[in-house]
Amino acid sequence: MPQHLSILSTLAFVERHGYFLLFFWVLAEQSGMPLPSIPLLLAAGTLIRTGRLHALLAIGLCIIAVLIGDTVWFSLGRFRGPRVLRFLCRVALEPDSCVRRTENAFLKYGMNSLLVSKFIPGLNAVAAPLAGNSGRSYGHFLLFDGLGASLWSAAYLAAGYVFSEQLETIGALALRMGSGLFLLVLAIAALWIGWKYVQRRRFLRALDIARITPEEVRDRLSAGEDLFIIDLRSRLSEYPELIPGAVRFSPDELSAMQAELPRDRDIILFCT
Repeated sequence: MPQHLSILSTLAFVERHGYFLLFFWVLAEQSGMPLPSIPLLLAAGTLIRTGRLHALLAIGLCIIAVLIGDTVWFSLGRFRGPRVLRFLCRVALEPDSCVRRTENAFLKYGMNSLLVSKFIPGLNAVAAPLAGNSGRSYGHFLLFDGLGASLWSAAYLAAGYVFSEQLETIGALALRMGSGLFLLVLAIAALWIGWKYVQRRRFLRALDIARITPEEVRDRLSAGEDLFIIDLRSRLSEYPELIPGAVRFSPDELSAMQAELPRDRDIILFCT
């Protein structure tokens, strides 16, 4: 009985402050704070099923909160461009590939990536500044970002609506496990972060072995050495101009064209 009362009190808190809490929580997440909105959206969906919250009003507040937060990032991307992207990727678990993956995703799908970016944690953080850096109009961004926010909020509210009974069961199980559940989640997160750190250190050690400085490349070119230089930078990079004498490939194209690369000279890869 106390467990059931605890679940009811949690739902009562969300109901009492529902719209206010929903708006500012989503706004805080889209502004860059580490506050996941999914649990709150699921709880709000449960309250919608019982008639204690209105679906259209809840979705509307989520859309407005998303657009406010993303507009700030869009503006920063428009005026600060790659610096903002590098800052966001610096706090990622895979900073070395974050810039390339997110830029390639936006170059491939364009503004359509905004329709699904809220469902993809890495892309969600950088989609708005990438859109600003791409030179697209704010009206175009607003349309696609609004549609994406609508899909994202409606999907999780609907999941909370449909699976409200299961969510209450999960909540009761979590309460029975008590601090054990917290320690289990903490241990899994620590193992995951540790594994990603080990992978990154291995990557950096391998990179150090094969690294060549720009000055060394310049000296070898000045000496008349025939080098094959591949520019792997995205067209959205801070300095998109092609290096003289280089060819531009994306990493995916490079993998597909390995058989066509010359074998009689050194190949220099340049990336950000």
